[in-house]
Amino acid sequence: MVKEIDAKINEIDNQIEELKSKEVLDEAQLYVLKRQRHDLVKMCKNLDPHDKVFIARHKKRPKITEYIDNIFQDFFEQQGDLLGKEDGSIFGGIATYHGIPVTVIGHRKGNDLNENLKCNFGMPGPEGYRKALRLMKQAEKFGRPIITFIDTPGAYPGLEAETNGQGTAIATNLAKMSALKVPVIAVVTGEGSSGGALAIGVANSVIMLENAVYSILSPEGYATILWKDSSRSDEACNMMKLTAQDLKAFNVIDDIIPEPVGGAHMNKKAVYKTVDRYLRRELDKYLKMGPEELSKHRYKKFRNIDADYLKVL
Repeated sequence: MVKEIDAKINEIDNQIEELKSKEVLDEAQLYVLKRQRHDLVKMCKNLDPHDKVFIARHKKRPKITEYIDNIFQDFFEQQGDLLGKEDGSIFGGIATYHGIPVTVIGHRKGNDLNENLKCNFGMPGPEGYRKALRLMKQAEKFGRPIITFIDTPGAYPGLEAETNGQGTAIATNLAKMSALKVPVIAVVTGEGSSGGALAIGVANSVIMLENAVYSILSPEGYATILWKDSSRSDEACNMMKLTAQDLKAFNVIDDIIPEPVGGAHMNKKAVYKTVDRYLRRELDKYLKMGPEELSKHRYKKFRNIDADYLKVL
């Protein structure tokens, strides 16, 4: 449903831009178009899991670079894994957050085809995960909290990535993150699939945007494995319990960040403010904890995931 509505909204947006470009603006026609757009957006309530997957993947959805520009200050990017090469699909560095030095790491997707190709459509190789781990170790050394932004269809499954240690890199991140002595907060902003998402998601708090999704693999992959038919992905979405609401009920995540009706791309400024508020609240909790208490809290959190969710997997 929401895919068809989104197409109509885009069509109206183009008509509005065309109308505004004319020398004489037709105010009446502009009002009609804006009213039609408003009514379409209002229809994007009570979305089903398949609709939420579409919104989570929306090309206009805020990217990590936008969150950094609008929430953090003095960001300084760091590159390379000190072993192989630079992986553009993991973006990270040092910043200040309300005056507190922090390390920010996340999956990076592009805004157009050329940018997507440069960052491999947000699918990191082992070099990306090793870079993320390097930044986490550095953060621990200097006592900086870590904030991660998750938005990936999964780790890159190519032969080169596997040859260069993809599985080992992800497994190492899971182990090392679980023992970090600094606060770790993970925000699922779009789609978070498979170990590629979890490799930067072992956190004291995992929070999700309302229309984000978080799952063991993509719905298309799930349908292919289960039924040998990727076209049944909409059916898989209902079975996988991948929405923020499902995951909150199973104690997989800690909280849900509300979005504007229709998705985060409908009002990005409002989303940045809301994410900022939730991050500050979570960080305030963990800044009061000692190093050992932080790692024990993280361990206990993942041990307490609802057993019913594990049955779904």
